[in-house]
Amino acid sequence: MVSFIFVIKWFQNMEIRRDVFQAIADPTRRQIIELLASGPLNLNAVAENFEISRPAISKHIKILTECGLVSIRQQGRERYCDAHFDQLNEVTEWTGYYSKLWDKKLNALQKYLVNEKSASKKKRK
Repeated sequence: MVSFIFVIKWFQNMEIRRDVFQAIADPTRRQIIELLASGPLNLNAVAENFEISRPAISKHIKILTECGLVSIRQQGRERYCDAHFDQLNEVTEWTGYYSKLWDKKLNALQKYLVNEKSASKKKRK
């Protein structure tokens, strides 16, 4: 029982680590990022663009904040969301690698198919 309580306390104190891929996995969060691309918005302005509850928007904003895509700043009584797109470089690098890899594989396939087509034409002659 003591070890169970210890594990529960450990999980409660453990810092949640999120990455950019988790943030962009959700369509609502991607839409929030798109909204903030044109400039900072207060939380109410963000929430007005969605048909989900304000607490749900706050949860999405929290996840975006935890991965560094959004920061919240207080200005008077309002809280504004600012986008930080530098964090998306990780996604760009990752997708860029696989884009090059697939281009290479598809080019090799195309070359193979062209060679096979030429070889089958020669056999028919």
